[in-house]
Amino acid sequence: MIDHPTPYPDINALLNELFESIQSILKAHFIGMYLDGSLASGGFDQDSDVDFLVVCDIDISGDLFSELQAMHDRIARIDSPWAIQLEGTYISLAGLRRFDPAHALHPNIERGEGERLKMVQLNQTWNVHRYILRERGITLAGPVPKTLVDPVLPAQLEQAMLLNLSGWAEHLLEDPAQMKFRGYQSYIVLSLCRILYTLQNHDVVSKASAADWAMKMLGERWIPLFESALDGRQHSNRDASPGEVAGTLDFIRYAVDYGIGWLPK
Repeated sequence: MIDHPTPYPDINALLNELFESIQSILKAHFIGMYLDGSLASGGFDQDSDVDFLVVCDIDISGDLFSELQAMHDRIARIDSPWAIQLEGTYISLAGLRRFDPAHALHPNIERGEGERLKMVQLNQTWNVHRYILRERGITLAGPVPKTLVDPVLPAQLEQAMLLNLSGWAEHLLEDPAQMKFRGYQSYIVLSLCRILYTLQNHDVVSKASAADWAMKMLGERWIPLFESALDGRQHSNRDASPGEVAGTLDFIRYAVDYGIGWLPK
């Protein structure tokens, strides 16, 4: 049983169910469970997801993975709007301590109806999660995060964000149809604000805080797009307008060019 880790009773009830189920499956392999994401870094609202991290003493596979997958399938059917908003990773202590390609394959679940636990290969963008957990993570059970995670250096944060720009962001330019709905279109804009904030400030803040910084620092031309993105999070299933899509594509190009300035000469 975990004691009121968030200000939201319905989320706490779900987290307790998840926590007890995980412990019953992992048993002695369980080291700790934590919240990261917006619940830890600020900016959580009704349109956020519930980011969690479970630390184990081994890399999860085989029967343990199958049991966890079945458990998440059951959790998704709970009568709670948050049941399909869980987003989390099961990671070994070796994979959490520092990014290690030898311990980079871990179970992960994303938010959304029909999503299932799956194995994912982490890359160096994982350092962003490590940073948030170490600096601001909320402990549900287990050791203090700073005892489990080595410091994440500014250069590691830069590299993680540059990888996001050269991978995720540039690929969006090739497939603008992904921006059909305002929810994802807004997510793109606000995530890019956070990437640029981190490059400039070597810190990770909430998307809303990063958008506020971007409105002040990146020029007036982008302010309508940022304001629209903040509003769009509250209307995620509506279609993005052609102007919002065009503005987002322009901002992706701007962000990619901004990132190029950080690459070693």
